[in-house]
Amino acid sequence: MRVSGWLLGLIGCGVWLAATGLCSMTAFVLAHQTVVDLQESGILLDDPLATLRCVNFGQCESDRPVVDDAPVIALRPLFTAVPTEISPVAAVTAAATLGVDAPPALIDTPPAPTLDPRRVLPRIADPRQIRILLLGIDQRSAAGESGPFRTDTMILLNIDPVRKTAGVLSLPRDLWVSIPDFEPGRINTANFIGDVNAYPGGGGPALAMETVRANFGIQVDNYLLINFEVFTGLIDALAPRGVPVDVTEFIDDPDYPDDRYGTVHVRFDLGEERMDAERLLQYARTRATEGGDFDRARRQQQVLDAVRSEVLSAGGILNFIAQAPRLWEELSDNYRTNLSYSEIVAIASLLGELEEDDIHYEVIDNLYVSTGTNQQGEMLLYPDYASISDLIQRVFFPPAQLSPAEIEARAAAENAAVYVFNGTQRTGLANATREWFIDRGVLITGIGNDTASDRPFTEVRDYGGGHFWSAYYIAQLMGLPSDRIRRSGDGLIAQGIMVALGEDALAIIGG
Repeated sequence: MRVSGWLLGLIGCGVWLAATGLCSMTAFVLAHQTVVDLQESGILLDDPLATLRCVNFGQCESDRPVVDDAPVIALRPLFTAVPTEISPVAAVTAAATLGVDAPPALIDTPPAPTLDPRRVLPRIADPRQIRILLLGIDQRSAAGESGPFRTDTMILLNIDPVRKTAGVLSLPRDLWVSIPDFEPGRINTANFIGDVNAYPGGGGPALAMETVRANFGIQVDNYLLINFEVFTGLIDALAPRGVPVDVTEFIDDPDYPDDRYGTVHVRFDLGEERMDAERLLQYARTRATEGGDFDRARRQQQVLDAVRSEVLSAGGILNFIAQAPRLWEELSDNYRTNLSYSEIVAIASLLGELEEDDIHYEVIDNLYVSTGTNQQGEMLLYPDYASISDLIQRVFFPPAQLSPAEIEARAAAENAAVYVFNGTQRTGLANATREWFIDRGVLITGIGNDTASDRPFTEVRDYGGGHFWSAYYIAQLMGLPSDRIRRSGDGLIAQGIMVALGEDALAIIGG
């Protein structure tokens, strides 16, 4: 793109499964934190069963020495299909026979610790990045399903312990990829195929991780696979009052799938809504918007932010204490992972230290795929591997900070032609917008009319691919969100960037 001048701004950073995966980790660390607080007030709990007796019945042992040093662990690649450490779950199962399901007794809040509680948690000593594939399966427990399952959601989580940053990348389920040792297929079938064929090293999750490596060059050593029960159970326990979410797009879905292969009607109006677990799950799973799966992935990342804020708010630990026995038992039946308990605690502890701006979210959306259909008429997404590779670099290895000059330089290096097309009935809008761009140092190759004349919102379209920074520069210059950047192949132009003007363009150039 031919540009001059400079842009004031920095690159902005958009789970259901990610929310559930990180919530699962947070649940583990909250339980461990309860023990930490009791230790620092002079109460030492030797095992998970003693923890349950102390929390629920007040039968605590005191006058014990305080733990001063934390164990140090180095994360290592694990490839097993079941949890590698189950002592917390086994303890709960045993405790159930002792009457732990009785109403929990009220206990006094321990005094505020004088030392940093995190110094007694397991911590990560290995400087290497940690990658976890979060897998969500569409398991309907009410329908008595036992699997194997396709994955309803796949999210790749990358954690950098040294820089203390995290990247969250959502993978669309219709992505057509090579599946190692099997025929090509949708990426969401890898878990199903791996479980059916007992894939070496861990069945379905192992094949899903190998599929990610084979297609995108990202080595993944850990996984967390969960179903809907984990999500609703965690939200009920950790956020009994619900989670506040800002609904930015009206959603009306008359065909939302229920848990028995039927449908229910769900609707979300604009504005903030405090959602309970089931409502939050519906918001994260519905696809009844123009962007379909891509919009859903962004909502899942929005849910991640909302849940993280709610869980870390005051009272989160107290909410969890009363629900801990039920939650441990619930998790044991509804997840698979090759991470040990100590590793999960260490990862959750690190995630709790990250600032909001240190977590970067991205979606492999329409900018990084082309669409097609198979012989059955089903939609497929064909990956643009070069663009996805660039995306992975940006989200997993983000530069510390890009200056306005660096953003301009990256856009200029692409040397993309820029067109302005009028998508409204306002005569002269394209020409006026061209003059607006010229005043800001952007050369416009040509103007024209869009195929639609009633477009409400302006879009930035990338034709031919490979123009990410140019499209991003234009969107930022006009104050447009990143989801207004779309890939297009409608033939209006051959290569370059098109600004398809909507009714909001008048306010943009007028402002």
